[in-house]
Amino acid sequence: MTNSKYPRAEKLKKNTEISLLFEKGKWRTSGNLRIIILKDKATLPIEAPRFGVSVSKRYFKKAVHRNRIKRLLRECYRLNKELFKEAFGEKTMAMLFWVSPEMPPKFQDVEAQFIKLCETQKK
Repeated sequence: MTNSKYPRAEKLKKNTEISLLFEKGKWRTSGNLRIIILKDKATLPIEAPRFGVSVSKRYFKKAVHRNRIKRLLRECYRLNKELFKEAFGEKTMAMLFWVSPEMPPKFQDVEAQFIKLCETQKK
């Protein structure tokens, strides 16, 4: 059985880690999803995998809508964690963004874009 949990230890929360990610990370885009990734290197070791999500207040003024999209993004990661690790590596810091002013109609649309993002990285 696959480990389909999203424990606290995997959540990207520290300001130092987030600022490091924005300084040294690489951006990828697929549809309405955008991700910034920082892989484990000898010069910059990452102890554990970290993953965070974000939705801009510019696109969604109401917190209810932002939280809904963040829940969808976290669920995509949780269910497709193995695919994510194959594409980006075992020890990776990443942050996923929703970059569209339109609310996703259903979870399957968001999941399909997440899978496409992971598959384009593998190639």
